[in-house]
Amino acid sequence: MTLTPLITEVVVTFCLAACLLYRYGNWHQHNVLVTIAVLIAWYFSLLIIFVLPLDVSSTVFRQCIQANVHPDYTLLANGSAAPLILCEEPWSFVPENVLPNLWRIVYWSSQFLTWLVLPLMQSYAKAGEFTFQGKLKSALVDNTIYYGSYLFICIMLLIYLAVKPGVLLDGQKLKAIASSASNTWGLFLLVLLLGYSLVEVPRTFWNASSRVHTLNHAYFKASKLSSDKSESEECLDDVLEAVQSYACCIRPGDPLYGQLETIMHKIPRDLRQGMKRRQRNMEDAMDVPSIKGLIRLHKKLIKALQIYRRCETQWDLLVERIIFLDDVTRNQVSRDHKFKPSFPPSRPNWLNVIYTPTIEWYWRCQIQCYLLRTAAIISAILSAAVVWSEVTFFNKEPVLSIFAQLFNWSKEHYDYFTIEIMSTIIIAYLCYCAYSTVLKIRVLNYYYLAPHHQTDEHSLLFSGMMLCRLTPPLCLNFLGLIHMDSHIIKSHIMETYYTQVMGHMDVVSIISDGFNIYFPMAILAFCFTTYFNIGSRLLSFIGFQQFLDDDEVTTDLIEEGRELVNREKRRRQRCEETAGRRRQYQERFRNSTALSNEGRSIIREDSSRSNLLAAAEPIDSYQSNLEEGPEFNLARIGQPPRGLFDDI
Repeated sequence: MTLTPLITEVVVTFCLAACLLYRYGNWHQHNVLVTIAVLIAWYFSLLIIFVLPLDVSSTVFRQCIQANVHPDYTLLANGSAAPLILCEEPWSFVPENVLPNLWRIVYWSSQFLTWLVLPLMQSYAKAGEFTFQGKLKSALVDNTIYYGSYLFICIMLLIYLAVKPGVLLDGQKLKAIASSASNTWGLFLLVLLLGYSLVEVPRTFWNASSRVHTLNHAYFKASKLSSDKSESEECLDDVLEAVQSYACCIRPGDPLYGQLETIMHKIPRDLRQGMKRRQRNMEDAMDVPSIKGLIRLHKKLIKALQIYRRCETQWDLLVERIIFLDDVTRNQVSRDHKFKPSFPPSRPNWLNVIYTPTIEWYWRCQIQCYLLRTAAIISAILSAAVVWSEVTFFNKEPVLSIFAQLFNWSKEHYDYFTIEIMSTIIIAYLCYCAYSTVLKIRVLNYYYLAPHHQTDEHSLLFSGMMLCRLTPPLCLNFLGLIHMDSHIIKSHIMETYYTQVMGHMDVVSIISDGFNIYFPMAILAFCFTTYFNIGSRLLSFIGFQQFLDDDEVTTDLIEEGRELVNREKRRRQRCEETAGRRRQYQERFRNSTALSNEGRSIIREDSSRSNLLAAAEPIDSYQSNLEEGPEFNLARIGQPPRGLFDDI
């Protein structure tokens, strides 16, 4: 019995969450409270994923002790009798009171964050008021309206349970209702996401092995993103014009000048300089500015800047990816087997020694393709196993779930390490499928996680909410797949501490016996819909163009995207050439600094004499002027005299 595995996973999970937040967030510019809240949300969600396999192996050991107590007794040193245990203790077994306390802290803290704190912080960040009290009031009003429907449903549910005979409501059942309602909402969203991603993830890996298909898809995205980028720029220009109109009316000393300064500080410096260069008439100014108008303008500016920055970030990352894919396609036919990028990246010298152009060519042009196809095959097998297990996991006899059969085989052989590894792989794959789909859906494209510290606060808060809402039902669904949930297989077995803390929705039989068991079967229907691209074709039919291989509009958008990226590539090449010439000039200037210093010392010795000679007009020039006539002399009046060194 040791806490070393648990402590190791707790520390490693925290480091992983911190590294991910450092990669996507910006700790220096974002609010400290936002950073801490998102870090806790990510950390607790990942902690559930990585610690649950330890809970599963510990539960298997406790089930073994409960079922295999030998009737004989062994005599202890103090003379008392103890049952003879025939079970092997897992290497990661922890004391019984550790996991329940951990799950209570992690689960209820994450639920408090996802349903109260994070939505409030997200509304607070988008509020247009200028004071703390005003922002908080606006955030409370927005969340009151948002959760009004949920409150109405909860009230109706409580009334139904109150009038139902034989049901006594207490604190434990109310807590179970709250947790199960949250899990039911998460399960509904999880089925939709898994039904799409279990097919799309293997397809994405397989298509990524084809450079031509990947490049065409990237060109298609560039064309659509260029339209979004143009719309965001136009929207931001309209908001900036409104800000400039208010600035024409509100002058220093006005009671609203402080609020206007707050709005102006939100505008980036380059955009402010563009506003100063823009000429506007005083007739276009607002007649009567008010505090409500400034609040609405402030809120519009926050939203417009968020969309503008998101589109700019997506565009830069997409162009870099297309240039990289184009380099890979071009280098595949290289005869010298050396990777030659269009824009050489800046790397440390030690990395250039190890990661040579030859090694990079074999990795980019040869090995990576086969690895992607291997990943596609493995993910397709896992997706098929998940779909089959989701459709048949409620059958106990015979056991049709593939994961349940593997789990039972490992349990019979007391192979706890295999149980933990298998649990980690299954949960990790389900999480990858669910989480990678959340920010790829077009409806949720308002939020975007961008690497290199370019993700805004709104997207970070949204990702924290989604992780906290999807992780608990995902883990419960996994426990049902391996037959560790007694309320699904209808067998009284010892459950995990995680299930005991969360409870069951036994008071409402429609949800406990119907929705939570049979709704996951809908994954099969969503998978068929995704495989035949029914949703994409329907969206294209109503006007939301999707990437389809046999569509003429898709071909036109690919060509448009190719032209846009080529234009952007030429612009970047010109910038690189200009920067290169500037560096060469600076190097030449540094090399000639010594010679110029020697020349300056000689010039300083004769500076007074040179100045006197420069101030005097040459006699030859004076005589020539007299010979040319008075017109030339009048033309020279008012011009500075020429010196001896003017022609040098």
